[in-house]
Amino acid sequence: MSSEIEETPDHAGTSAGEITGTDVSGSGVTEESMKNDVYTAAAYGDLDKLKNLVESEGASVHKPDDLGYRALQWAALNNRVAAAQYILERGADVNAVDLTGQTALHWSAVRGAIQVADLLLEEGARVNAADIYGYQTTHVAAQYGQTAFLYHIVSKWNADPDVPDNEGRTPLHWAAYKGFADSIRLLLFLDAYRGRQDKEGCTPLHWAAIRGNLEACTVLVQAGKKDDLIVTDNTGLTPAQLASDKSHRQVAFFLGNARKLLEKRHEGTFGRLSKLGLAPALLCVIFALLLTYINSVIMASNLPKLTAGSAFFAWIGVALASSGLILFYRCSSKNPGFIRANRNDSNDTKDDEPLLKIEIRDPALLAGNWSQLCATCKIVRPLRAKHCSTCERCVEQFDHHCPWVSNCIGKKNKWDFVCFLVVEVSAMAITGTVALTRIMTDPLAPSSFGAWLHHVGNQHLGVLLFIISDFSLFIGVAALTFMQISQVWFFFHLFPSLF
Repeated sequence: MSSEIEETPDHAGTSAGEITGTDVSGSGVTEESMKNDVYTAAAYGDLDKLKNLVESEGASVHKPDDLGYRALQWAALNNRVAAAQYILERGADVNAVDLTGQTALHWSAVRGAIQVADLLLEEGARVNAADIYGYQTTHVAAQYGQTAFLYHIVSKWNADPDVPDNEGRTPLHWAAYKGFADSIRLLLFLDAYRGRQDKEGCTPLHWAAIRGNLEACTVLVQAGKKDDLIVTDNTGLTPAQLASDKSHRQVAFFLGNARKLLEKRHEGTFGRLSKLGLAPALLCVIFALLLTYINSVIMASNLPKLTAGSAFFAWIGVALASSGLILFYRCSSKNPGFIRANRNDSNDTKDDEPLLKIEIRDPALLAGNWSQLCATCKIVRPLRAKHCSTCERCVEQFDHHCPWVSNCIGKKNKWDFVCFLVVEVSAMAITGTVALTRIMTDPLAPSSFGAWLHHVGNQHLGVLLFIISDFSLFIGVAALTFMQISQVWFFFHLFPSLF
């Protein structure tokens, strides 16, 4: 299998000056740049010169230049709307092609010329026109990472974002090969089929792996499934094996590790337990510690009877731990802020119906915030929202997925979670202090440390085990509580409107 995809003809990626001999980029003026022809005038957008050449000197806007390129293509490449309008008014064919079969609309996609593309399409340009390689406008836009152009032409003009070229490669294949992560996000958002195999048996993930594009691989893996990582090309190689074959070690490691994680998540006992989470285990631990504390510390017959003051303090710990259980239940069962998905069945979409149902004036998309697209839920996420791969949902103000409560921590349960941590840390501090005080004040305990430790192990084993467990948990929970409170304080001062 070849290691490189055949690219778009070179002229589509070069500047007009490199072909006409004119420096249209403004980096300097050469002798050839003074050449008076309609191609140079169109490339520069010099409408006065263009009119003079056509109306006074009889130049034609219909004929191609010596290389087969047309004046309308040069205007489209450089987004010269006025020049393109004039050329069309003079009767130029909006669907005229060059020697490779590309139209002016193809050329507009190279630099993302949305305004001139709208003009061409309003004048009858075929949005599905293909060149000799089978490239449509969406292919060219994906090849050059023109995400905004791609979004516009699909949402407004219903261009096909998933059409294969002559080699069976879709725009998603090209975006993955070139490493344009934003274009990949958009195409996945538009329901492009990530598992499509080209004539060489390669999926988009194969091509991203071949080129060593780690970000492209990451986006595709996060939006995909385990099967995407194990599919083989015509030579029997998976994406990870292709990355290794091309010496892209970081990509090969990432893909191999992702496959292992997905296999563990969805298969066997581990997969079932990971979906259930650790909430049942944590609940049992809290109950066990609470019962041990009541039985071995507060109600112990072989320890001095508690005074009224110390008993009140001791039972405060029980009350806090019990309150923590209520908050634990709320964290675990409460909707953390799941955002309603917008998955559409492409089989129900009519031929003349735009594939993208979201309003074209969506501020996030107009601003180019492509990272807010969720390719799985098919939504534009609010700020600070994130897709949880465990819950397979997007969550508002996503903090993290907590396996200990078997739920995400987000907008609607983050305060419950913080309160749960604070209450439990307080409960552990109080109960630990009470337990330690009880055995330290045992009048029957020897004075030497070794004898005292032996006495406690024999007479107060339950208290000793409780103190060890309580102290071990206290360190981790206290650190997590401090971190959560710090984050809440930081975001409260940075984004007060979100609270």
